[in-house]
Amino acid sequence: MDITLLLLGFILMLIGILGSFLPVLPGPPVSWVGLLLLYLTKAVPDDWWVLGITLVIALAVFALDYIIPAVGTKKFGGSRAGMIGTTVGLLVALFFPILGIFGIVVWPFVGALVGELINKADNATALKAAFGSFIGFLTGTFLKFVVTVVYMGLFISTAWDYKGALFPFFD
Repeated sequence: MDITLLLLGFILMLIGILGSFLPVLPGPPVSWVGLLLLYLTKAVPDDWWVLGITLVIALAVFALDYIIPAVGTKKFGGSRAGMIGTTVGLLVALFFPILGIFGIVVWPFVGALVGELINKADNATALKAAFGSFIGFLTGTFLKFVVTVVYMGLFISTAWDYKGALFPFFD
């Protein structure tokens, strides 16, 4: 059972890291569930402080992910259409990786610009708002990515510390 929880937890860690880029997956909460599964194994002793602190961080980052892009967009004079355009641009980058990894940076900006132009903003206002929406998106994505990678490091470190109990046949 411990091996199953460990594998499911690791898979959730990977999904959480992907979720830091994909808008449909809540990356940090998914990674936190992976940590929870690790601590639910019989091999790893319960540490409710670690789980509580990491849960608060995951939920705070999850909430900030909605606040940061909105603040960035509003600060630069953008609209909801710019934020929607940013998300559409990200989906284009993920499903049609024409520009490779560079596309994850270019397409959200293009999407925000198109969203603002559709919203009837003039070119200068649309460009400024698209930049704000894009900066908000990048900030939120970076924050989610850092948290999920730290959770992955914590997961691997804890699993490594208890490898003898998790994998007794390798001792």
